[in-house]
Amino acid sequence: MFRTRRLRKTEGIRRLVKETKVSVDDFVYPLFIEEGENIEKEIVSMPGIKRFSLDRISKELDEVVALNIPAVLLFGIPAKKDDEGTETWNDNGIMQQAIRFIKKNYPSLYVITDVCFCEYTSHGHCGIIHDNDVDNDATLVNLAKQVISHAKAGVDMVAPSGMMDGTIAMVRESLDNTGFANLPIMAYSVKYASAFYGPFRDAADSAPTFGDRKTYQMDPSNRDEGMREATFDDQEGADILMVKPALSYLDIIRDLKNNFDRPIACYNVSGEYAMVKAAAEKGWIDGEKVMMESLLSMKRAGADIIITYFAKEAAKVLNRK
Repeated sequence: MFRTRRLRKTEGIRRLVKETKVSVDDFVYPLFIEEGENIEKEIVSMPGIKRFSLDRISKELDEVVALNIPAVLLFGIPAKKDDEGTETWNDNGIMQQAIRFIKKNYPSLYVITDVCFCEYTSHGHCGIIHDNDVDNDATLVNLAKQVISHAKAGVDMVAPSGMMDGTIAMVRESLDNTGFANLPIMAYSVKYASAFYGPFRDAADSAPTFGDRKTYQMDPSNRDEGMREATFDDQEGADILMVKPALSYLDIIRDLKNNFDRPIACYNVSGEYAMVKAAAEKGWIDGEKVMMESLLSMKRAGADIIITYFAKEAAKVLNRK
C-alpha cells in the first residue's frame, strides 16, 4: 500500500517536504497618498488601511521598513481633478512628491508607481473620454507624459494599469528615448473588470461617474484572451507580467507562469482583503489563517510577487516563525 501519510506525521517532516513557501520577500505593499496636510484617514471598507498625507506617512513607512517588506506600490490622490488627469504629469504633483520623499528618507524601499488616470480624472475613467468611451490612442500620449514625470522624480519601477492597447510599447519607447532605458515596467497584463475592486474605489476616489470599465478591462469569462494580452505585453517589453485580481484568477496566474519566462505578479485586491476582514470580524473564520492560506495559494499558483494589503500583517506572522 502506498502510504503518503508517512510524510505528514510530524511537523518536522512536513517542514522538510513543504513544496511552497511564502516569504516577506514576495510582498509589495500598496500605499494611498493624498495631497494635503495632516491626513491619516482609515478606509472604512478596508479595515487597517489608511490614506496618508506625506507629513503623516513616516510612521507607516517606518513599520514597512522594520518588517523588511521590500517594496511599496504608490497610488496618488490629488487635490484637484480634470477631464484629462493633467496632475499625473505635474512634476510637483502628489505622486512625484511621494516618490522623492520616500527615495530620500527610505532609500532601502523599492518604489513602484501605479500609472493610470482614474484617481486624477473628474469622470473617474482611465483616460481621455471621446464619444462616451476612453480614447485609447489619445490616452497613450498622456500616459507617456506621466511615466516620464515619474521617472524624473526617481521611481524604481512603473506599473501601467489602464489596459489601453499598446501601453507597454508606448511606455518602453518613451522611457528609452528620455534616458530611462534601465527603468523596468510591471505590466497589469491581465486585468479583469472585476467586482472585487469596490473598496479600492473608496480608497482612491476613483469610481467612474458614468458607465463602467468593461470596454478596456477584461471579461472575467475569458481565459485565452488573458494569454493574448500577456503575450502582447511580453513582446512590447514588459519586465514583469501581472494578473489582477488574484484569488478568483489563480488559473490565469498558472497559465502565465507556465508560458512566460518572466517574473509573474498578482494583485490581492481590496475586495479579497475586505472579505477576509469582514468574516474574521464576525468570528466566522480565523482571519490570520485564512490570510496566510490565501497568500500561499497565490504563490502555489505561480506568483513570484504578491501585491497585498495584508503585507504588514503577513510579515508579522512570518517573522514569528
